[in-house]
Order: sequence, then C-alpha cells, then structure tokens
Amino acid sequence: MSTSLVDRSEVVNFGCRLNIAEGETIRSAVEAAGASGTIVFNSCAVTDEAVRQARQAVRRALRERPGAEVVVTGCAAELERETFAAMGARVVSNDAKRRAESYGGAATEPEAVAYAPALSGADHARAFLGVQTGCSHSCTFCATVLARGTARSASVEDVLASARTAVDRGQREIILTGVDLASYGDDIGTSLAALVEALLALPIERVRLSSLDPDRIDDALFALLTQERRVMPHVHLSLQAGDDMVLTRMKRRHRRADAVRLVERLRTARADIAIGADLIAGFPTEDDAMFVNSLALIDDCDIVFGHIFPYSPRAGTPAARMPQIDRGIARERAATLRKANARRRQNWLDAQIGRSASMLVERDGLTGHAENFAAVVLTAPAAPGSIVDVRLCARDGDRMVATPMQEKDIAA
Repeated sequence: MSTSLVDRSEVVNFGCRLNIAEGETIRSAVEAAGASGTIVFNSCAVTDEAVRQARQAVRRALRERPGAEVVVTGCAAELERETFAAMGARVVSNDAKRRAESYGGAATEPEAVAYAPALSGADHARAFLGVQTGCSHSCTFCATVLARGTARSASVEDVLASARTAVDRGQREIILTGVDLASYGDDIGTSLAALVEALLALPIERVRLSSLDPDRIDDALFALLTQERRVMPHVHLSLQAGDDMVLTRMKRRHRRADAVRLVERLRTARADIAIGADLIAGFPTEDDAMFVNSLALIDDCDIVFGHIFPYSPRAGTPAARMPQIDRGIARERAATLRKANARRRQNWLDAQIGRSASMLVERDGLTGHAENFAAVVLTAPAAPGSIVDVRLCARDGDRMVATPMQEKDIAA
C-alpha cells in the first residue's frame, strides 16, 4: 500500500552537525510514537537567516500539506515559540524533542535531564555523534545558551555504546559534535581528550572533531590531534574574529596571537593538518582596521575551510544592544572574507595535486573526503563506505579529482 504525502512523516534538519545527529533520534521518537503525517522541523538559530529559512519552510509545509501535523523544535523554536505557534505549528522544546511522547499528543516540557548521545543514521558513510549540548560561556553575540541551556555532557559509557552501534553497522569514521565540544566532560568529571582516548580503544578507523574553542585545546587534546593517526588531521577552530578589540567585545576567551600561535604549533607538530574556522563579519563597532585584522587572519592561520557569515543581532544578547554596523557593510565584509578563503582553499587544493591520500567513500561510491577533509570525487566508483588509497590528480572547483591507486602504486 502506497503512502500518501499526508500519511508520510519526515524530519527536516537545519543547521549544525549536532542537529543532524539529533534529527535521527527525533525520527526514532516519531516512529515510536506511531505518529503519521507529522513533519518535524529541527530548526537552527545561529543567524537570523537560519531562523528565516525555518519560518519559510514551516509556512510552505502548512500551505502545501494541510492534512499533516507540523511540529517545530530546535533552537529557533525555543527563541520564537510564539511566532511558530501563531503560524499553526506545534512547538516542542529542545529538551523534549527526542522523547516519543512529544509526538503522541501535547508536547511535554520536562525539566532538564542528563544529555543522551545522539547518533545520525546509516545513510552516510560517516557517523555524526552528538556528545554534548548547551554552553556555559557568555559570548555576547550568541543565543545558544538561551536556546539550549548550559553545557551538559553525555556519559562516556553511553557515548561508547553509540559508537559501537556505528561501528557495527559499518561506519568507519565517527565525527564527534556538540554545541561547545571542547567543554565536553566539565560537568561529569572528565574531558574531551579522555573521551577520544576511550573511543580509540574501539575498532574505529577514523575520528574527527567538530568545532573547537581554541582556548580549550589542552596538552592531552593537542597530542591526540597531532600524534594519533586515527584522529584526522583537520582542526576547525571557533575563532569568530581576528581583532583583539572585537574579540574582547565578543567576550571570547582567546586573543589573535593565541590563535596564530596555536595554528603554528599544530602545523609544526603535524604538517598535513588542515585548518578550518568560524568567522563573523560586521560585528557591532567593527571598523575598517578591525575588519582588516580578521581578513589577514585567513592567511596568518592558513584557514582553508571557513564558515563565514555576516553578524546578525539575536534578541536577548548583549551584542544586539551595541552600536550596529550597517547590514549591507556586514554582508560585503563577509563576501570579502569568503573570497579570500576561497583563494586560500584553492591554492591549498592545487598543492595537493600529485599526492596520495586515504579517502572515505560515501554511499554514492564516487565522492568522499580525504583525511584532511578535502572533498574528493573518484574517476571510477569504489565500494560505498570503504576507505581507499587514491592519487589526487586534478582540482575541480572546491574538490579534488582522484584515481584509485593500485597495490604497486601504494608500495611505491
């Protein structure tokens, strides 16, 4: 019997890798509740554009699928509960979104409980494993603490159980993710480095870490990032800006020199490490000279994977009350940062031509990522989910073209 659009349930994720991981748990909760014809939008609120996209998607669903129940959860739902409710959607809190009873009737609003790991589905060769949520810092631009509360970590035992599930279903790379991943363990008496070491006792072939606060990379974590071959040579740093006055007004816990010094140490200890970073353009009071410092950071920190966006004020945050930069100027500065980052990334990719790499093949059998997170497309298909040695032979835009290596090429 075919399933109509009204009968079919689905989960639509916006935003970060943590949302992707949590989205799979939401899907399981919807199925456990026996809910049919339910559309769950797992929203993001990192920027006003992310919230706008969620509103647009909800309006479209309400218009095009009038028989379906539309549920909105996630960070945008926390911050704009009344707005989504007024549209006709049902709002489920972040704390309740992974509970089956939230999709079997009126949403429950339980008190905060220990965070359980969130594991993405088997539809990707890589598994996203959410191990932490919330944030206990007070960056002036960020509404995350309003939407997700203070930092909470999943237990090491529960994380290992989820990791075993991923390994058992054939996923050979696990990406640890969280709102403030580097703070993992602060609330339960352990650390991110200790968690990674515990994971490496399992038959996991690759571990990758999502965004890290540079101020929280201690000696133990640094050693894992630079000396452990199964920890991928790819570090994404939550830098946000490259000017000390802007960083101070953001209430960040590092300064420009700290970021540059950290990258120099990482690259010295592991030459093949690739650097990514989050950067905000047009933060309140940012003048031309301050922006130039952020622009220069792309070269000074060799940033090849930039997550760059213009500042947008989030209601309830201190930065929203500061003197604002014209939105057009913020967008122009973001575009300039993206252009500089694209140039840096393409030069870096060009330097990869002729080198060998180990590539995790995605489910399509043709695309994937090298250890350093360079996107790769194969000239001939390989087994989905496999890890293959390849020769990088050309650059195609922002990805590398590669040919599988023969055994004699590997030996050479």
